[in-house]
Amino acid sequence: MYSIGPLTVAPGERAQGLIPVGTSSYGVELGIPLIVVNGAQDGPVLCVDAGVHGDEYDGQEAIRRALAEIDPATLRGTVVGIPCMNTPAFEAAARASGIDHLNLNRIFPGDAEGSYSQRLAATFVEQVVPAVDAVVDLHTGGAYGEIAPLVILQGGYEDLATGLALAAGHELVWKGGKWGGTVRHPVLEAGKPAITIECGGATYRETNVEHHMNSIRNILRSLGMTDGEAQLRDTYTTVAGTFARSAAGGFFVARAEPGETCKEGDLIATITDHYGTTLEEVTAPQDGIVLWVRRIRTVRPGDEVVIFGEVLGEIRP
Repeated sequence: MYSIGPLTVAPGERAQGLIPVGTSSYGVELGIPLIVVNGAQDGPVLCVDAGVHGDEYDGQEAIRRALAEIDPATLRGTVVGIPCMNTPAFEAAARASGIDHLNLNRIFPGDAEGSYSQRLAATFVEQVVPAVDAVVDLHTGGAYGEIAPLVILQGGYEDLATGLALAAGHELVWKGGKWGGTVRHPVLEAGKPAITIECGGATYRETNVEHHMNSIRNILRSLGMTDGEAQLRDTYTTVAGTFARSAAGGFFVARAEPGETCKEGDLIATITDHYGTTLEEVTAPQDGIVLWVRRIRTVRPGDEVVIFGEVLGEIRP
């Protein structure tokens, strides 16, 4: 038997349910929705989550579809799907919860006595992390931007999580650096591998759903949970991300696409006023790769407009 939150699932069976976190002001129970596929054979427990940001949809659908196609009779181990971690943010069609307006992916491990998002993070740490062996966190570039397909491998945990990162199947491996409080952090600190997979954004696309599904399938093969050999690339490119923010407000137009290589000084975007006068040109700070570009045309001073990727090196499996 496998147990997580309120669910106990027999070998070879499926179940779904909600880990309670709190209630809304109008009395509706809020929590973490779970889909559990418990294999008939022993093996690792993989958790795949999405919807940490409510305006990122492709990973949510990918989890539902990927878990629906898994046969528990042949699965070795257990897959725990969290199709929408942050349901209040999904309800608001926004990056952050409409309840407390906190970015869930910056506040882990949370606070069991804090606001809703803080309690949500604490519930994940207290009830999900101990019940799983690895975590794959699915994201997109959000409603405001689009990101190249890539995997984030937290710096300092390469020995623990590189295998999982390479199995995601994307050429670009972003070495996560200074920022903390993500879904990855409490999992890694518990000595378990965790990665973030990014793909798409700005709008829902079936191609990005399929990208995420392919990552889930290949990771399952790499962990020996499903039949077949995991497919690995000959080489992977490691990058470090640099965020560029606008100095001017106005109308934003990207001049480069996510995944496009650039040279130092290349024009990446322009900001104009309503008369067409150029107020600012955003240029590449060094040779590298464009990782994320803004898709919302409205831009204010200090808004994120581009993420550049400085190439660090290669990984050869």
